[in-house]
Amino acid sequence: MLSTVRAKHIIATCGMAILLAACSSNEAPEYVERPVSELYNGAQDLLDAKEYKKAAEAFDEVERQHPYSVWATKATLMSAYSYYQDNKYDDAINALDRFISLHPANPDVPYAYYLKALSYYEQISDIGRDQQMTQHAMDALDDVIRRFPDSKYSRDAKLKKDLTVDHLAGKEMSVGRYYQDRKEFLAAINRFKSVIQNYQTTTHVPEALARLTECYLSLGLEGEAKRTASVLGHNFPGSAYYSESYSLLVDDAGFERTEESWWDSATQSISDLF
Repeated sequence: MLSTVRAKHIIATCGMAILLAACSSNEAPEYVERPVSELYNGAQDLLDAKEYKKAAEAFDEVERQHPYSVWATKATLMSAYSYYQDNKYDDAINALDRFISLHPANPDVPYAYYLKALSYYEQISDIGRDQQMTQHAMDALDDVIRRFPDSKYSRDAKLKKDLTVDHLAGKEMSVGRYYQDRKEFLAAINRFKSVIQNYQTTTHVPEALARLTECYLSLGLEGEAKRTASVLGHNFPGSAYYSESYSLLVDDAGFERTEESWWDSATQSISDLF
């Protein structure tokens, strides 16, 4: 009888030991402070190995363990870069905003603004979707150009801004064509005019003028149609859209419609007319 009780006691003790061991294995590892150079170099090794998620976490650890060291400042920026490389754009932008806020006079601030602009730019969706991200990208690129006009990042920012503006114009054209197809000509006219007025340097202006000509004709506004077509002919004489608009303003016998000459305003610029 005694041996049975003793055996049960031993089994219970072993079970408790196993349970405690299992619980201890689930606990977070004990915090161990490491030298800043060791932490930073380890994070850099992970970045070089393209282990971007781990690298970002390792750079964040540098800042956490040694917040007042010179390495921490650099680590904040490198963490943002790692997030950017991992396509974690929101995390990258948050890290960059923190870097800019904490270190506004740091020589790497121009790069931080540029990387933030890239984080927005690379999220630009197709023209069929909402363009809020496109607007964020343009604002961020403007920041780079305005704040650091002589920096090496400004030239690329200007190029990307031109592409971003073209993208916004493409969105306006897409909406305008939608309204035109639905015969909502006034709404379409507003969109096409927006392209002509606000995005004059983009590739979409010739089509906007041609579609505007079509909308005016659909509404019976031949004078406005001729006036718009003349602007198209003056500014884009070799465009296929010009030939298309011209053909709409010529009758079946090959004569121009007679109400008023649509060449009268040919020397006027787009901005003068709209």
